[in-house]
Amino acid sequence: MTEVLQFRAEALRRFNRTHTSIVGLLQQAYLDSGFSLTEVRVLYEVAHRDGVTVANLARDLLLDSGYLSRIVRGLRDRDLVDARPAPDDARQQVLSLSAQGAAVFAPLERKSQAEMMDLIAGLGEADQRALVKALDTSAELLNRAAGRDAEAPVITIRGHRPGDMGWIISTHGRLYAEEFGWDQSFEALVAEIGAAFLRDFDPAWEYCWVAERSGVPVGSVTVVRKSATEAQLRLLIIDPAARGNRLGERLVDECIRFATRLGYAKLVLWTNDNLHAARRIYQKAGFRLVASEPHHSFGVDLVGQNWELTL
Repeated sequence: MTEVLQFRAEALRRFNRTHTSIVGLLQQAYLDSGFSLTEVRVLYEVAHRDGVTVANLARDLLLDSGYLSRIVRGLRDRDLVDARPAPDDARQQVLSLSAQGAAVFAPLERKSQAEMMDLIAGLGEADQRALVKALDTSAELLNRAAGRDAEAPVITIRGHRPGDMGWIISTHGRLYAEEFGWDQSFEALVAEIGAAFLRDFDPAWEYCWVAERSGVPVGSVTVVRKSATEAQLRLLIIDPAARGNRLGERLVDECIRFATRLGYAKLVLWTNDNLHAARRIYQKAGFRLVASEPHHSFGVDLVGQNWELTL
């Protein structure tokens, strides 16, 4: 086991050597800015976190508090960082960027972003997505190994594009088989719904939202036109890795805003009584149950439910 662990540790060291050289972490001044890497990281944390203190930073960045205090003092001496007593503990100083600090940091952040975009621009779309997924997984596992909470990647929501429906269909098929034991006839149904949506898509009255985390799809939902006054919510799915942050609520809210803006009088949906998480989202959004009916589908006994929301 020791030899295996040594082999795996060397793989991590090899990655560290590659990473530090490619992104310029060995330079004396990071991004040719005149600041050390640690100073720029402190500026980043202060810029992006409300109410952060030196104690918070020392803990989260695994830095010696005395060393970090000297870094912060130097940034304050250059009028880049302001400090005020914490409201609940006057011994702690809450840090924020000064106006000059914000003016100095903004171009550094833009330059860092541009350099990373240039670095991966030569990769194809599939390779970029694979890289992002691998980096997210690496960050999560390394933080877990260190006993730290991982930085939550930002989840964005956009309209669908070519290839998304394949993800929606396969994710429905996989998750419903794993979590509820449904057979492949359910994936076939989702494929039919997805094909109909793409074939008959009317952008004036219909929409598909796709949630992404670091460029990787993690959720979706659609609204389709049933009549001039009625729209239907379909294909709500959230990847397990993105659950627990109210993404389902965000997607359903998008559907409601869209249907309201277009003048639909009613938004309807069909689900099953064993999908408890989805039902809670619908209830919270104001949908009401209007009909239930037992049925045997997808290899199991279910109770189908019709819900509707008056807009």
